[in-house]
Amino acid sequence: MDLNYSDEELAFRDEVRAFLEEKLPAGIADKVRRGEELTKDDMERWHAILNARGWLAPNWPREYGGCEWNAVEKHIFDVESAYANAPRVVPFGLSMLAPVLMKFGSQAQKDHYLPRILNGDDWWCQGYSEPGAGSDLASLKTRAVREGDHYVVNGQKTWTTLGQYADWIFCLVRTDPDVKQQEGISFLLIDMKTPGIEVRPIILLDGVHEVNEVFFDNVRVPVENLVGEENKGWTYAKYLLTHERTNIAGVGASQAGLDTVRRMARAEMQGGRPLIENPHFAARLARAEIDLKAMATTNLRVIAQTAKGGAPGLEASMLKVKGTILRQEINDLARRAAGPYAMPFPSEAVEGDNDPIGPDYAARTAPQYFNNRKLSIFGGSNEIQRGIIAKVSLGGAK
Repeated sequence: MDLNYSDEELAFRDEVRAFLEEKLPAGIADKVRRGEELTKDDMERWHAILNARGWLAPNWPREYGGCEWNAVEKHIFDVESAYANAPRVVPFGLSMLAPVLMKFGSQAQKDHYLPRILNGDDWWCQGYSEPGAGSDLASLKTRAVREGDHYVVNGQKTWTTLGQYADWIFCLVRTDPDVKQQEGISFLLIDMKTPGIEVRPIILLDGVHEVNEVFFDNVRVPVENLVGEENKGWTYAKYLLTHERTNIAGVGASQAGLDTVRRMARAEMQGGRPLIENPHFAARLARAEIDLKAMATTNLRVIAQTAKGGAPGLEASMLKVKGTILRQEINDLARRAAGPYAMPFPSEAVEGDNDPIGPDYAARTAPQYFNNRKLSIFGGSNEIQRGIIAKVSLGGAK
């Protein structure tokens, strides 16, 4: 693989930079730079800006409104967006549900839901994890019993990211309790306004309401909201998770984060020398940069494979493990570079109109460090991914 950009790719990079400079709202970019919580309006505004340019769904086929970027173009956009402090596009509808609908959904589902995902008419969240069924997702207990032309759903989902904003939730539910666990699961699309649904907030270590518990009490879901075949949901879930794990790698965010750490480490410390002159810190920084170069190359290969119509395989698990470990290492390096300014100050001291304590880049260093501990757990914990890697690479499993 030639890692040097061609003239056409360099021109595309310039186009992306110009677009971000012109269209990315300064207030949103400043929030991202300082690590502040984005509002629903912030996220929807950026979604609409990208959609108006035709750049919202780079991996979608053109027939559905995508732009069909190749692997390098997608990589360039992700990296430049991270450097410009553009917000991460909410992935649940665009990058997770949409590929499942395109491959397994009915034509009616594609015609209805895909345009609404692009236009921002529907905000989706993911209903996978449950208490006692996170890494061991196949042991989920939420039941869906068919009664005529409806399923009646009872159960609970947890760690539902941004579920407080969602219009719809795609859910794994158990439709046959008498067969092997993986063979009795179905994939349902559920309107969050349906009677019997309750959303309760979970406040994380950084003080942010990002995730939720979702309860289902005799929720009636039309049968036409079943994706694919009944009891085949595990197949669709695995397909979705491979796309999620590839996205979690976060190459662009890691590259921008590493550059920020370099700037922090080169700054002269009060009464001392720059941290970059510390051999131990410099060695950790160099090791992170080497790992990131290798991961970026692997990520390009996997994206290229996906662009040809395949789903990421074993490499998705490899990227998930390496990418999340690397992002956590960069968070830790930033925390060390910020020194005492990385202490977890009360949120009211670092948000809104209050001036940050110390350098503005340090204000959210500790909350980001705490929040990103989750990266090695969600999307399939790293322990589970290592098992998949060992089983497939050494045992010949598919």
